[in-house]
Amino acid sequence: MSEHNLCQEFLSQVSDYLDNLVDPITCEELERHLVDCTNCRIFVDTLKKTVYLYQQREADIELPGGVRERLFKVLSLDDLVR
Repeated sequence: MSEHNLCQEFLSQVSDYLDNLVDPITCEELERHLVDCTNCRIFVDTLKKTVYLYQQREADIELPGGVRERLFKVLSLDDLVR
């Protein structure tokens, strides 16, 4: 399989990989790819940092009254309104 195809395969599973939802064999294959592929390694590191920063920031932000509900309604995420 070409390097490009390996990267595409990796990127198609990166979310499940970061959420620890892939089986152990797939996890080993993905980690092996990360050792060999600088681009995917940079992507994963950046994604992890982005998620971390978002999670830290999310706790600090309080939207003005009703904005959250209106936003979630527009985005069709009504079931997430607390």
